[in-house]
Amino acid sequence: MLKSEKNFSASDIMVRRLITLDAEMDVFKAIELLSRNKISGAPVIDSSKRLLGMFTEKSCLEVMVDAAYEGLPANEVGAFMSEPADTILEETGFLSMAQIFLNKRTRRLPVLRDGVLVGQVSRRDLINATIKIIRRTPDRQRTLLYLSALCEMQDSPMP
Repeated sequence: MLKSEKNFSASDIMVRRLITLDAEMDVFKAIELLSRNKISGAPVIDSSKRLLGMFTEKSCLEVMVDAAYEGLPANEVGAFMSEPADTILEETGFLSMAQIFLNKRTRRLPVLRDGVLVGQVSRRDLINATIKIIRRTPDRQRTLLYLSALCEMQDSPMP
């Protein structure tokens, strides 16, 4: 499971088997795919698995509004995906991921290795990993009060 209970990284908790989309994919098929799989978004990648953007529930709403008002000028995922603002590396630590989720509106962080998509960490993945650690920690009360129980002070992303 987690390499280190005190210092886990993205590679320890990321989802590796992702549903991904192609930029040329029909946008309504993409919406059905998200709905059928009960996911709130998916990475859009090229043939080399390089991240192009994200197609999210917000993207789906944009499609529906555009279709209602403008007759849907485009029908490909690429026209509605958001550009990937935030990505992380496999070695990105707990506090860095938590800070990104706290400071940004993103729900998921694509994980890249040499520019190629290798996984994804969602807010829920991070929370679930933290819960597993807390459950295994004998002094739960103290763990809840101090983040230092989850990572070492020298690994903090804050100066």
